[in-house]
Amino acid sequence: MATMTLSDIAKKLKKIDFCMLATKAETGAISTRPMSNNGDVEYDGDSWFFSHDDTNKVADIRRDPGVTLSFTEPPSLLGKPGIFVSIEGRATVIRDRTQFQEHWVEGLERWFAQGVDTTGLVLMKVHADRIQYWDGEENGIVQL
Repeated sequence: MATMTLSDIAKKLKKIDFCMLATKAETGAISTRPMSNNGDVEYDGDSWFFSHDDTNKVADIRRDPGVTLSFTEPPSLLGKPGIFVSIEGRATVIRDRTQFQEHWVEGLERWFAQGVDTTGLVLMKVHADRIQYWDGEENGIVQL
């Protein structure tokens, strides 16, 4: 039985910068790549990622918005494994500069030199439908 809530999961995800985003490629294969959520995880189950519009992941999402995010927290100093989180959801590609500004954080200029004015910039929103987690002996599913 799940004892963690969506709020508990969101707090954990704020501490994990990178995840793996899995999409369905044009060939039908699962395509996975690392993404940074920049700590931008809301308590309503949304995760946000910036990208360039001309990438395979954006093309994949246009074809099939069903995605999976996989997060892994590093082990503690004592070696205890951190939490593992798998999020199944629907991705949306956003081209609204106002939303870019709402989700922009310092440091993104490394990948997007002109900030929110970067040509071809898009924001991807993944809204969770189902979250599975494993945290030590505890595991569960949060259905949204």
